Amino acid sequence: MSIIYTIGLGSMGQGMALSLLRAGHEVYGFDPDNERLAKVTASGGHALTRKTPAADVLVCVVLNATQTQDALFGDDGWAKHLKSGGTIVSCATVAPDFAIQMEAKAQALGLHYLDAPISGGSVRAADGQLSIMASGTPAAFDGADKALMAMADTIHRLGDQAGPGSAMKAVNQLLAGVHIAAMGEALALATSQGLDLARVLDVIRVSAGTSWMFENRAPHVIDADYTPRSMINIWPKDLGIVTQIADTAKLPLPLTQTALDQYRAAADAGLGLEDDAAITKLIASSAGLRLPVDT
Repeated sequence: MSIIYTIGLGSMGQGMALSLLRAGHEVYGFDPDNERLAKVTASGGHALTRKTPAADVLVCVVLNATQTQDALFGDDGWAKHLKSGGTIVSCATVAPDFAIQMEAKAQALGLHYLDAPISGGSVRAADGQLSIMASGTPAAFDGADKALMAMADTIHRLGDQAGPGSAMKAVNQLLAGVHIAAMGEALALATSQGLDLARVLDVIRVSAGTSWMFENRAPHVIDADYTPRSMINIWPKDLGIVTQIADTAKLPLPLTQTALDQYRAAADAGLGLEDDAAITKLIASSAGLRLPVDT
């Protein structure tokens, strides 16, 4: 089995690290939050230090492009601690051009780079059942193969160089972000009509209007549980990437722009660190509607 570094142990990265451990890999984790790291070490993982053995694979599950750059190639970056010919699996949502730049940096160090955004949520991450939208050289896929198999049940091979993986993730995030905002509007509308939201969920999940995001996020609103599985603050970044790509292509995306404006407003209203289902709070508050509250 492989020696694997996992950089970033948040809601997704922690589950991925645990999936790698279950598959028998030797996992060394790093996260600024010691509590997150403790959950990995309690399951048989190790804390990543400068004395850790060189790794075969580095799985980077940080928030954005800046953190990716720093975690991999900054002054204290971990890429230089990989074995020669090792593989970086980079999972943050970033612009395709940035992924291409990171691939070039990795190759200059004699490393392989897989542009590998992820989807599926924290539960599927913990179960090793993610969908990974990956692009990179055949050698990058070969180097990451065992790690990918441990973390995902669906691996999409989208191209022989970095870029298409991140482009596909942008398409996914367009739909996901718009669907969550639509879920918020639908639940607010249902509330305005006096409908029981649990009953709304029962009806919609077997009707044409359903979506994975509706079925996944509506229970958070019904339970008044806004513990962040995916934060409001993620969406100004992710939909910002989508609209930047679209602007370059001279492609208008009015639905995406409206959703982006809603997430920015929610963040400005102090909801940024809450679960993204809290977009419903923003929408409902505009009409003074009362959503379920945690009792």
